[in-house]
Amino acid sequence: MTDAITAYHDILASADVAEASHGMLEAQLQRRNLIFGDRALCTVLRPRLFSPAEYRTLASRMGAVMPAFAIAHSAAMEQPTLRAQFRLESWEEQLVLADPGYRSPSPHGRLDCFWDRATDTLALTEYNAETPAGAGYNDVLAEAFAAIPVMRAFRREWDVRPVMARNGVAAVVLDAWREFSGRWSLPRLGIVDWNDVPTVSEFEIFRQWFGLLGMEVEIADPRSLEYRGGRLMAPGGPIDLIYKRVLINELVEREGIDHAMVRAVRDRAVCMVNPFRCKLLHKKASLAVLSDERNAGLFGPDLGRVIASHIPWTRVVEERQTLHQGTRVDLVPFIAERKDRMVLKPNDDYGGAGVVLGWTVSPEEWRTELQKALAAPYIVQERVTIPAEPYPSWADGRLHLVDRMLDTAPFVLHGQAIDGCLTRLSTAALLNVTAGGGSTVPVMTVERR
Repeated sequence: MTDAITAYHDILASADVAEASHGMLEAQLQRRNLIFGDRALCTVLRPRLFSPAEYRTLASRMGAVMPAFAIAHSAAMEQPTLRAQFRLESWEEQLVLADPGYRSPSPHGRLDCFWDRATDTLALTEYNAETPAGAGYNDVLAEAFAAIPVMRAFRREWDVRPVMARNGVAAVVLDAWREFSGRWSLPRLGIVDWNDVPTVSEFEIFRQWFGLLGMEVEIADPRSLEYRGGRLMAPGGPIDLIYKRVLINELVEREGIDHAMVRAVRDRAVCMVNPFRCKLLHKKASLAVLSDERNAGLFGPDLGRVIASHIPWTRVVEERQTLHQGTRVDLVPFIAERKDRMVLKPNDDYGGAGVVLGWTVSPEEWRTELQKALAAPYIVQERVTIPAEPYPSWADGRLHLVDRMLDTAPFVLHGQAIDGCLTRLSTAALLNVTAGGGSTVPVMTVERR
């Protein structure tokens, strides 16, 4: 993709083109409400560019990993001892075992990866199997980029195809509804989350999108829901299908396990996507389950090699012995001694909360964080290479071309097929928009005409 990126940047070398592109893109962001909280979602002038072959490779390689998650989930549902490795809370155990009325434990997910093109290393570091945000943002950002001056000039010599993600969300949500209800008729859909979260602008994107497909859609705060007469009721009427964006742990911690939405889902009075049982896969310990030598027999040698190639060494933080590159180690002292190669992550949090990058803290801070990790469910993960690419932006009356670290976050349907992709940029090592850093850009495939 070097040639395409160079060609795009060459067009921006004209100050007139760069300034006009910046002005038009900023206006598009405002007009389309592409805002995360109180700031613009995108601050650069170039989308993420893949060749078609690169995107197919991404889909193939991540598709090869996904059967491991399916095997682990299926086995954990049957084996309490294996399920314990995911470190569920007791109330989560109750909800995970409830039948949601359809098969897929995570109809729509997002894989957070780092793809270093220089070494062709593709590392999957997290699986957001519960509330994967960004599909709507990706698509509308692609529309915002479509006609800015630099893209118009670029299209003269390059075929540009946005990698869209909203269709995949709609497909899996309606697949789950069809399996749950046995009907082809469209449900009344509720997009459910707190009314003060920074992603409310994406809820509106999906309200419009589902509406175009013929559904009646209501955005509802969980606190506004009631369960009466066998129906889940929102202020605007009954809900047949929930597109759940509220986090399960936040819902239960704030409102209790007897909340109207929880009771309605458990009674199968309403269909919810993603279901409660997605929690097993969403736990960061799911990557430890795949990586841990104790579970190698679940996957077999071929899938084991795929796991080793794509998932960094990951363990739940606890006092035990384990293997690292074939050598038996005492886990906690091993983590303590290798802070510059290790990352600590809480088992169930989001937005970068609680993540500690060992190479960014002092030895004393690392020991303190390690003790915290022993007291609550945490994982430790071996450091991966974070790639960077130059991205242009317009500020102070001129073009700036700055290397930014970036991730590769493909969306996955029914735990199997890759469909759409998101990229987040940052000048800080923690690439997460929720954590207050960086920018989101749409993904596009390009090839010379």
